[in-house]
Amino acid sequence: MRVTQGCFSFLPDLTDQQIHAQVQYCIDQGWAVNIEFAEDPHPRNTYWEMWGMPMFDIKDAAAVMMELAECRKVYGDRCYIRLSGFDASHGWESVRISFIVNRPQPEPAFVLDRQEIGGRGLRYTTRVQAP
Repeated sequence: MRVTQGCFSFLPDLTDQQIHAQVQYCIDQGWAVNIEFAEDPHPRNTYWEMWGMPMFDIKDAAAVMMELAECRKVYGDRCYIRLSGFDASHGWESVRISFIVNRPQPEPAFVLDRQEIGGRGLRYTTRVQAP
């Protein structure tokens, strides 16, 4: 089961050229871009580790791509890496875009377990499937 979180999650993985274009779009909108990584991409795990500080004053996507390359060197073989664009404008102050840009190789398989509970209810849990 492939992890599908954020924008573009059901598309094939973005190329670096496509990632660059999305980062430049975020910058053009005035959004701060940040890079995050996590070994556990569970949907309720909203607190991923941050790579450096959010890049508020970056004007060129090449700087973000350079940081992404460094993050991939350190964590790329074992972690998921995502980019987020944060809109700090008054009244919004939230993440506007977030998407996965790196998957560990091999990507762990996840299993969805379904359990029937009282009152015709269902409980779903995910777990990592052993290779």
